[in-house]
Amino acid sequence: MRYAYPARIARSAHGDWVVSFRDVPEALSGADTFEEALALAQDCLVAGLGCHVDGRRPRPIPRPSRPRPDEHPIAVPPLVAAKLALHQAMRDQGLSAASLAARAGMAETALRRLLDLDHRSHIETVDALLRQLGRRVELVVETG
Repeated sequence: MRYAYPARIARSAHGDWVVSFRDVPEALSGADTFEEALALAQDCLVAGLGCHVDGRRPRPIPRPSRPRPDEHPIAVPPLVAAKLALHQAMRDQGLSAASLAARAGMAETALRRLLDLDHRSHIETVDALLRQLGRRVELVVETG
């Protein structure tokens, strides 16, 4: 799955710029200029997606829609994409953090840190866990 979500960046009635994601309504931010709003969009998106991973009742990761003409595709960083894929693979297979940690021979706290979108982790570790679940990471570099 490609974790690039369409963002709408529009001027509000107050004159500032608002960033919103129709697929991730929890992701909402504002800025003084369009350029600043565009620069903040990725962090805003990651924070919104983090709401799906955190908490006692994690939710499925929303699938990105195709961008409309008035939207800008915003991709999450590669490590975040891998963590989102791991979270979704766990949900798809009905695995808890405790059960995957036991299967992988690691502490549950270490696995929970690995799933934390804000925690610095090694993508190789996430990739190894994804492979255990029958998935793999593939990095695509595009121009433009």
